[in-house]
Amino acid sequence: MDKWIVYVDEVEHALQVLRPVVEAAGQRQPVQWMLVACPPRVTHHASKWVTHSARESWRGKWSEKVFSRLVPVLKASGDDVLPLMGKSNLVSQTESLMRTHGAARVLDARRPKFGQALEPVTATQAPEPQGAMGIFTAVAGAGLLVSLD
Repeated sequence: MDKWIVYVDEVEHALQVLRPVVEAAGQRQPVQWMLVACPPRVTHHASKWVTHSARESWRGKWSEKVFSRLVPVLKASGDDVLPLMGKSNLVSQTESLMRTHGAARVLDARRPKFGQALEPVTATQAPEPQGAMGIFTAVAGAGLLVSLD
């Protein structure tokens, strides 16, 4: 059985990333999907006024909305789906899932955010450019695309 760990933070983006992978993986053999929902962080200002249990409840409800849209897509070809909620350190969560379930492929289907570096999901994943240099690189790349038209 082929095993995949998929990190998701937005349904529409995840569906775009997952559709070709699901089609290709389903043609070979049954797949076990470990779907990890990564809810947005609560801002520091808001977290001062919300209890830990209320924050965890919100994270659970947010994850359930994501699972309700993605799990049927993954189960459509008869594959197994294990829905999980992302923890603060995704690298250690990936390592823990691999220790528990064996070797697996990792797919980061989180939507990249302009000017913000996404937390890596594996120890070998290269960190994204961040700060002023990351923004400069993005603007320079966009300028190059415009000049090529």
